[in-house]
Amino acid sequence: MLLVVTPNPALDVTYTVPALRPHTTHRVAAVAAQAGGKGVNTARVLTALGHHALSVLPLGGPTGAAVAADLAAAGLPYRAVPVAGDTRRTVAVADPADATLFNEPGPQISTAEWRRLVEAVAAALPAAHVLVLSGSLPPGSPEDGYRELVSLARTHKVPTVLDTDGPALTAALPAGPTAVKPNAAELRTATGRTDVPAAAAELRRRGAGAVVASLGPDGLYALTGEGAWRCAPPDAVAGNPTGAGDAVVAALAAGLAAGADWPAVLSEAVALSAATVLAPRAGHFDRAAHLRLRETTTATAVPT
Repeated sequence: MLLVVTPNPALDVTYTVPALRPHTTHRVAAVAAQAGGKGVNTARVLTALGHHALSVLPLGGPTGAAVAADLAAAGLPYRAVPVAGDTRRTVAVADPADATLFNEPGPQISTAEWRRLVEAVAAALPAAHVLVLSGSLPPGSPEDGYRELVSLARTHKVPTVLDTDGPALTAALPAGPTAVKPNAAELRTATGRTDVPAAAAELRRRGAGAVVASLGPDGLYALTGEGAWRCAPPDAVAGNPTGAGDAVVAALAAGLAAGADWPAVLSEAVALSAATVLAPRAGHFDRAAHLRLRETTTATAVPT
């Protein structure tokens, strides 16, 4: 079982428009709403790939009820931790070339609610092969909340994939997450370095076992204890990039669970991420494109 924790879930609303122009009125061509947050997107991809992914997440209020209903309707297993506040919403406005996101901060979490979330994770860890920790921490949660969860996983000898940024990322590094997945901007924020390999090396010095940096159209750069690789899709893809990074995390989790080598994991991650860009909503991917890209995407070793 792959255990996926989303401390700050959301109801993701996607508006599809012919073109996005600021300071004007738009006619929306299509509207979709689904359970979201980075971890939920990852769990949705893992489930579509045939893996058993259990989501643990705090839910509250009418929006939380809508998230729970969508998880159930989609057949995504979950354990909800009740909270008093209303679960947040996110809005993605997608045009044919890209997407613009509006992310609410999330409800205030009390100390008791955070403890219940930690207890729910602890109860599920004995059956987990990998722990995925994704997204922002909600207001009120401890800044080192992810550090606590990584440490908890280590006591159960469960590898972890951490996908977050800012203080939540840097505070977790001393606990030794197995892999972290920042993007280039998050790397700069965490280290103050603009050079991606140097920034990745800095995160490894601080405790990360492996650093897999997502670089948008340029694919991935990975620095691990076994070496460094670059991997990019063979052709540029255009569409909705929302959730592409979450697909990378899904591939990392599945690869760690299977004991796959890093070149194979990275090739799958890039293929799956690119196929996600071609789908209209986060957490979904173009299956035909995924299969095609798996055959043509190769990770290349680079000097460390």
